[in-house]
Amino acid sequence: MRICFIGDSFVNGVGDDTCLGWTGRLCAEARRAGWDVTHYNLGIRRDTSLDIQGRWRGEAEARLPKGLDGRLVFAFGANDCTLMDGRTRVAHDSSLDATRAILADAAGWRKTLMIGPLPVCDDPSTDARILALSRDIAPLCARLGVPFLPVFGVATGSDAWTSEAAAGDGTHPNAGGYAALAGAVAEWEAWRAWF
Repeated sequence: MRICFIGDSFVNGVGDDTCLGWTGRLCAEARRAGWDVTHYNLGIRRDTSLDIQGRWRGEAEARLPKGLDGRLVFAFGANDCTLMDGRTRVAHDSSLDATRAILADAAGWRKTLMIGPLPVCDDPSTDARILALSRDIAPLCARLGVPFLPVFGVATGSDAWTSEAAAGDGTHPNAGGYAALAGAVAEWEAWRAWF
C-alpha cells in the first residue's frame, strides 16, 4: 500500500527532532503491525489550499501508478487562515471551494481521507478562523463521502503539543505533540479500516 500524505508544514512534521512527524509515526506503526506500507510525505511549509490544489495530482500520480494500491491523506487549512498584508491568505469561501475541488477529484481516483486543519497556537484570532474552517470542512466532506477527522481539539488539548509549540517556534510541536496526533489518527475508524 502506497500512501501519499499531502499538505502543509504539519504534514511535513516541522519541529520534530526525530523527523517523523505524525505521518511517519502512523506508517511506522502500520509496518510494525505487518503491513507493507510505502510512505510519501508531500507536506510543504506555508502551503495553502490553493497551492495544494495546483500540485497534488501530479505529485500523487508520480507515486501511485496504475495497478498499485494507492491511498491519499490530505491535511491543510491553517495557512489559509493566517494574515498577510492585513488579510487572510485565502478567503474562507475560497478555501472551501479549493478543498471541495481537491477532495472531489481525489475521491474519484483513490481512497481518500481528510484530516482537519491544526491550530497555530500563538495567535488566538488565527486559531478562531482555523476552527471555523474545520467546522465547515466537516459537512463538505460528508457530502463528498470523504471521511474527515477534526484534530484542532486534539492539538489544543494536548499538553505535549501546546508546550512543545510554545518552546519552539510558537506553532509547531516536537516529537511528543506529533505522537499525540498520530495516536488520534491511529484510533480513527476510517484509518483503521484501511488495514
